[in-house]
Amino acid sequence: MRQGAGLHRLILFDIDGTLIHTGGAGSRAMTRAFAEACRIENGFEGIPVPGRTDTIILSDAAEKWGLSAGPEFVAAFQATYYRCLSDELSRLPATVPGVLPGVVNLLDALSRTPAFSVGLLTGNYSASAKLKLDRFGLWQYFPFGAFGEDAANREHLVPVAIERGRAIGVPEVAPSDVVLVGDTPLDVSCGLANGTRVLGVATGSYSVDELAEAGADRAVGNLSDTEGLLEWLTGRRTDTA
Repeated sequence: MRQGAGLHRLILFDIDGTLIHTGGAGSRAMTRAFAEACRIENGFEGIPVPGRTDTIILSDAAEKWGLSAGPEFVAAFQATYYRCLSDELSRLPATVPGVLPGVVNLLDALSRTPAFSVGLLTGNYSASAKLKLDRFGLWQYFPFGAFGEDAANREHLVPVAIERGRAIGVPEVAPSDVVLVGDTPLDVSCGLANGTRVLGVATGSYSVDELAEAGADRAVGNLSDTEGLLEWLTGRRTDTA
C-alpha cells in the first residue's frame, strides 16, 4: 500500500462480516482449539462473539469453565487455535462467500489515493487476522493495525492503531480524521467512544437500520459504491443510505 505525505484520513477496517465471510471457520477453529487445549467441548457456547475481541472471548470462556487465563494458558490456546484455523481455512468449500462485495475495488481505490491511509482495527488476534486475510488475498492492503491481543476492550484499540500508523510514517491524525468501518453495534460504539466517524456495513449480522440506530455516521448495505464511499470518506457527504 502506498504511504506518503498528504494523507489526512485514516480508515480502519474490521475483518469478519466487514471484509470477509469465512463460513464460520474462525468459530469452528476456536471451538476445536478449546476442546484440544482444555478438554472441554463447545467451550464458547453462550458466549457472545460479534464485535468483541478474541482476548475477552477467551477470558469469558475460561471464567465460565473455572480456568485461569494466565499467559501460559493463552499461549497454548493461541498455538492450537492458529493450527486449527489454518486447517479450517484450507478446507473451505467454494460456496463460502469469502471477500464481500465492493471490498477489493474500495481497497484498491484507497491505496491509490494519497488522501487516505488504511489499517485494521479488529478483535482478531494479529496472527489469525493474517491467516484469514491471506486466505483471501487481502493482507497486502494493511501495513498496520490494532488487534485482539492489544486490548480486551475494543474501545482501547483506536489509539493503538493511530500510534502504529504514525510509527510507519502515516501523518498524525485527530480522531475526527479517523473512520472506523465495521458491521456491528460494537464497532459503532468503539468509534463513538473515541470521537471517530463510523461507516456501518450491513454484511454481517446487523441491518442498515440497526447500525444507523446504534449511531453510525453512515450505514450501507455493502461496500460496492466505491465512488460514493470515497466521496463520503473525504468528509463531503454525511447522509445515511
